[in-house]
Amino acid sequence: MAETVTHIDDAHATAPLPPPPRRRHRRRTALIASAVVGVAAVAVVGALGLGGGQDKGPSAPPRSGSVVPVTRTTLAERTAVDGKLSYGTEVPLPVKATGTVTWLPEQGATVERGGTLLRVDDRPVVLMYGTLPMYRDLGLTAQDSDQGSDAQQQKNADGTSPSPSGSPAPGGAGTGGDTGSTQAPRELRGMDVMQFESNLAALGYTGFTVDERFTAATAQAVKRWQKSLGLPQSGTVGVGDVISSSGKVRIGHAGARLGSAAGENTLAYTGTSRKVVVSASAADAAWAVRGTNVRVKLPNGKSVQAKVASVGKQASTPEGGGSEGGSGEADATIPVTITVQDQKALGRLESGPVTVEYVGREAKDVLSVPVSALVALAEGGYGLETEDGRFLAVKTGLFADGNVEVSGTAIREGMKVRIA
Repeated sequence: MAETVTHIDDAHATAPLPPPPRRRHRRRTALIASAVVGVAAVAVVGALGLGGGQDKGPSAPPRSGSVVPVTRTTLAERTAVDGKLSYGTEVPLPVKATGTVTWLPEQGATVERGGTLLRVDDRPVVLMYGTLPMYRDLGLTAQDSDQGSDAQQQKNADGTSPSPSGSPAPGGAGTGGDTGSTQAPRELRGMDVMQFESNLAALGYTGFTVDERFTAATAQAVKRWQKSLGLPQSGTVGVGDVISSSGKVRIGHAGARLGSAAGENTLAYTGTSRKVVVSASAADAAWAVRGTNVRVKLPNGKSVQAKVASVGKQASTPEGGGSEGGSGEADATIPVTITVQDQKALGRLESGPVTVEYVGREAKDVLSVPVSALVALAEGGYGLETEDGRFLAVKTGLFADGNVEVSGTAIREGMKVRIA
């Protein structure tokens, strides 16, 4: 009986056992296929933007685009005018030396304090800093004789007659026939003396007090300075030996050639800083105020900061007058000089046309968005589309640099709006 059970178990065990595993395999395959279809459906829904909760609904943005925040800033409307970059108008050097021009510097050269501007009769004409021009020789004996006569008359106010030598008549104080020959040289006084002594000290020739008195110590310093220049050591500075300028100069065009007689048009100069001159419309020059910040756009596309230095007071009209049938007042212009503090920012450009931009109108501490964020509303005016698809009406203000001033009861700083 045990064998029969065993045989029956073997006979019936080998036939019915295989089907169950096949049924489990089909179920597993069906589950995997269902999962794949489900994932694909979710991916498609997510790609189409149809997923998510029911709270957003139809208010979701119907179009594509990016969002930007509403910012608080200062907007400035800039106006551009044409200008010309250069070293300024050339001015003739006030050459007072007389003789033949024997040396001239190269055009474009820079001359600083103590440098030689030109040579006349092979004597250097030296640059010194200052605003007072040379108008007389500087030395111990350079004094008008009338001043000495007046002083002698004041000394002899008691009625005694001065002697030919300038000393009182015999019997008075200071008698002696050699009084005039032993009298110390008179000291020259004046602001021109102080200006020259300041330059002399700046060049390293010291040993005197910088004041308005040309003393014997000043003369000794002058002699050392003259020796360094290869000049006779007279201790006296001739009126043609020095030319004064407010600072270092840049050599311009020469009005004379070597061998010509020296004169006021022998050589021209400019300052060493490049500047911009604008012929501003006299009818619209309210922006041209000394100290006003402007921006200069160079031919290479770069911009540098600059400042209005001076504004002309006399208007002029172009040659030929104004427009036909007009008075010409609209064409009148005034010169506006603009200085650039950072000269290195100008690069190697020495002259040429430039564009000057100045602020016409300005709106401070306002809300603004890019102009591309504005949407024309059907009922008129403009609005902004929020991130969730709502449209808010706004009032526009100043347009500047691609942005626009906006205001409205629902507009606040930091909110996101959509742009195309």
